[in-house]
Amino acid sequence: MDPLLTVSGLTMDFGGIRALDRVDFCVFPGEIVALIGPNGAGKTTVFNCLTGMHRSTSGQMVLTPTGRPQRRLHGLPPHRITAAGLARTFQNIRLFPRMSVLENVMVGRHCRTNTKLFGAIFRPAATVREEKETIAMCLALLGRVGLADQADEVAQNLPYGAQRRLEIARALATDPQLLLLDEPAAGMNPQETVELEALIVAIRNHGLSILLIEHDMKLVMRLAEHIFVMDHGRLIAKGTSDQVRRHPAVIQAYLGEEAADA
Repeated sequence: MDPLLTVSGLTMDFGGIRALDRVDFCVFPGEIVALIGPNGAGKTTVFNCLTGMHRSTSGQMVLTPTGRPQRRLHGLPPHRITAAGLARTFQNIRLFPRMSVLENVMVGRHCRTNTKLFGAIFRPAATVREEKETIAMCLALLGRVGLADQADEVAQNLPYGAQRRLEIARALATDPQLLLLDEPAAGMNPQETVELEALIVAIRNHGLSILLIEHDMKLVMRLAEHIFVMDHGRLIAKGTSDQVRRHPAVIQAYLGEEAADA
């Protein structure tokens, strides 16, 4: 099986500071992969390079989605990367706070709709039909994340955990094949974390691959089939969850004995 995402030699310099130093990893279809390490290790910088928010200094990032053209991501703007099949959430929630829950998800669907300025103004039958289809699809996504009953609620009024799930629904509305989750459990209480874990598993079971940054190591060990460990912009360990949890340097530096025994 060919990788869905192949990253090789990814390097990112900010002036004289090397934030990423020849990072290599792959994500295969249908798997959950975790990228872990301490704050400042370069994990979010990897996400920003993958999604076009940073233009990497060198290296290759290749997305090979099923049924879509292979795309080299280096140099592409974010909207073209999203259209290619890669979507993300953010460490700090980035919703449209005064828009409704449903409207937030519909924004994510924009990259898959065909309505242009003419259609928006004159609203021909094709535009009306597409809008109805978009609403139905977005309501179905809200049902998947447990927010169907709150579709008309203003996004900023949702509890914190629900806002996290709304951001995931908006990313899913782009119809990705690879979903990047940047610390999705940050700030969640134990019950919200349990619900998040079930949602991530359901998303994977629906056919998507997931690349996850997360500091909750117990959650990572339960979810991830493969883990890549970063420190100071470099990969220092990789393997399955069992292999990584037994890696002496990883246990000492990142997980601790308690997590290794979990």
